[in-house]
Amino acid sequence: MFKVRYLGKKDIPDLLKEIPDKPTELNYRGQIDKLLEPSRKSLTVVGSRRYSNYGRQVVETLIGGLAGYPINIISGLALGIDSLAHRMALKVGLYTVAVPGSGIDDGVIYPRSHFKLAHQIMAEGGALLSEYPPDTKAARWTFPERNRLMAGLSEATLIIEATEKSGTLITARLATDYDRELLVVPGDIFRASSMGCNQFIKLGARVVTEVADILDTFNLLEGATVKTNPAENLSPEAKLIWDLLTEPTQRDELIRQSGLSIETANTLLMQLVIEDILIN
Repeated sequence: MFKVRYLGKKDIPDLLKEIPDKPTELNYRGQIDKLLEPSRKSLTVVGSRRYSNYGRQVVETLIGGLAGYPINIISGLALGIDSLAHRMALKVGLYTVAVPGSGIDDGVIYPRSHFKLAHQIMAEGGALLSEYPPDTKAARWTFPERNRLMAGLSEATLIIEATEKSGTLITARLATDYDRELLVVPGDIFRASSMGCNQFIKLGARVVTEVADILDTFNLLEGATVKTNPAENLSPEAKLIWDLLTEPTQRDELIRQSGLSIETANTLLMQLVIEDILIN
């Protein structure tokens, strides 16, 4: 349904032409036009495969807040933050490109659990992109090479949760090597999944705590109406539930921690899901 198409050296995105180890050709499936539009901005979003509830909330708030802006969301189709970024982009109507660590034929798309997501991206106007022959299987060496494409495709890279030895940090380092903006969401100083992010902040990365920080990076802040955090307008009881969800928590444990009755807590949780503030 979605044919593999070819971009030669002259046709690859301009930002990729600027990096020292630029690809000589690219294969893609889906729609590539928005990625090539000079008036649009691209944001690479990467992070931990084992994200916390905090990481999920960050993705939903930041990517969701970019709805309506001429911003492309680039990520790697990987488990964790990558897939959340793609899904949230699709949910709010942002153009998104997946750069898997494999070729882009149906038989080799990696990870296999994201085969449907890959097709959803293409079906909703996005694209899969790779420098490898379409039938190339994912291997240990393909992912670091793939990371340079993600860093090179965007004016800025956003890091959401990363351990000190995370593969995510390869993309972060490449972004700085390419003189691109490195944006980092700070995390809990007691969680291993935040150590990499917090280390880059110490080294001078730009801290992102709200949508306005991203818009400012792209010079899109002037005249913008920035969406507020969805938790800001909650009732005190609903806000209590939201604040307790700093990490994945069993429903019974969450109710116990809240001190609310089972009936009240379940009603509030259902309300948060219906309003798309939480994902069940």
